[in-house]
Amino acid sequence: MIIEKYNDQSVNDMKKNDLLNQRFGRLTVIKSESSDKRGNARWLCHCDCGNRVIVTGVRLRHGITRSCGCLRRDVMRDRFKNNVEMHKHTGRTESLVNQDGISYISINRSARNKSGHIGVSYDKKSDTWFARLMFKNRYVLLKSFATMEEAIEAREEAEKQYFPNRTKTKEKEL
Repeated sequence: MIIEKYNDQSVNDMKKNDLLNQRFGRLTVIKSESSDKRGNARWLCHCDCGNRVIVTGVRLRHGITRSCGCLRRDVMRDRFKNNVEMHKHTGRTESLVNQDGISYISINRSARNKSGHIGVSYDKKSDTWFARLMFKNRYVLLKSFATMEEAIEAREEAEKQYFPNRTKTKEKEL
């Protein structure tokens, strides 16, 4: 039986999986780096966002590392953006939208609402009623009226125009 002798570097090269030019999530492997202190192969990767990061092959193959960190930021931003309870806690409900792109502030009645209708309010200084409706972060209705009934009617007409598929039961579910 013949036993061949290999130096440590050639053994490591044989064990190392070739990951060059492979994609793992947002990362593309571009170059082999020196092994870490445990002997794990490390790879220089280019992220879709433009950053470069060195990651071990184990973390790439097992899906533990899929980006330079930008993926986590994007996922957390999306989770925060659509989390009703978080926005209530931080008081930033004006930027919260549902799956239709409708601002929750336009469809949920505030506890301070005295008119009984969403988007209709009274201004004491000018002694007028206002009707408001926000759609995709823009006011599509922002008018003043002499009576509450006129303001309610204007708000309902705007809702029909911008939200034709919405019903009162959908508002209660939100």
